[in-house]
Amino acid sequence: MIQLNKPFLYELLKTPSPSSNEIEIQKKWIKNIQPYADEIRTDHAGNAIAVLNPDNPFKVLLAGHCDEIALVINRIDEEGFLHFDKMGGINPKAAVGMKVTVLGYSGKPVGVIGVNAQHHGGLKNDFGLDDLFIDCGFKSKEEAEKQVQIGDLAVYKTDPEQLMDRYISGRGLDNRTGAFIVAEIVKRLSKKDCHVGVYAASTVNEETNMGGAYFAAAAIEPSMAIACDVTFATDYPGVNKNKHGDIRLEKGPVIAKGAPINIKINKLLESAAREKKIKVQYELTPRATGTDADKMRVTGKGVPVALVSLPLRYMHSPVETASFKDMEEVIELLVTMIASLTGEESLNPLED
Repeated sequence: MIQLNKPFLYELLKTPSPSSNEIEIQKKWIKNIQPYADEIRTDHAGNAIAVLNPDNPFKVLLAGHCDEIALVINRIDEEGFLHFDKMGGINPKAAVGMKVTVLGYSGKPVGVIGVNAQHHGGLKNDFGLDDLFIDCGFKSKEEAEKQVQIGDLAVYKTDPEQLMDRYISGRGLDNRTGAFIVAEIVKRLSKKDCHVGVYAASTVNEETNMGGAYFAAAAIEPSMAIACDVTFATDYPGVNKNKHGDIRLEKGPVIAKGAPINIKINKLLESAAREKKIKVQYELTPRATGTDADKMRVTGKGVPVALVSLPLRYMHSPVETASFKDMEEVIELLVTMIASLTGEESLNPLED
């Protein structure tokens, strides 16, 4: 039975959290998780970390990044139009015609990403971000600069929507769902007899440089680390499954396989999945995962890592879509696996 704390999930999804400016969402994350944790830690990167059993020498680090892709203002022209670059993987075609909220230094003006009318030639086929602009209704550069300055950020102005009570759609599910998931794992583990230290990190900057994950792992020196992120679902029209694999919503958590991944952690995950009768899917990460796992892995003396992902449609668009059922199963899978640990496990693949 699905037990998701949907009000908390929606609160996170409605809170702007552009990469490099995650302060507001981190404060909300801490307030929600604090009653369940033995400790709350923060660091100079901006990470928020909820800890269970901080004195236990065997440490499991869970990382779900809270930052979202955004637009960054790089020029204000004489007519008051805002020009922008990307903060993370913005798709110019998805930006066309969108409403945005500009997180200005002295206001939050709403704007629209203007579109050249088709009657006037429309957009050229190979257009980029430098062909787009934000219209907030300012009449001059002087008026715009009363609220906005170079380096301010903007996010799409959208609210999350439920689709048929089974899916959720909106901006920034990548990866505020991950920050939500790691918090829910701590809440459930706090009610169990857990034999290891658990460090649930809502990490910052994943969409731009993954520095948050590096800071967290370098300070904690975990025995193992698991990134909780999203991955590309391929179950909608127009996707080449022969090229991109067959990943579907409501078919369960996605476990990564590849050179960066510790085989023994994957075996622990598969054992937990069998115990709970959770179906899992697999993705390949031959060289790197493209997630926080890559940075956590290379901290200190090296950290054994795994990646468990939520299938996501329409990645890096304003309408990213995921399944509530998959979220619940990711949480249950990781709670079951971590609760089963004794703290005596060897993650050395050459040791029995």
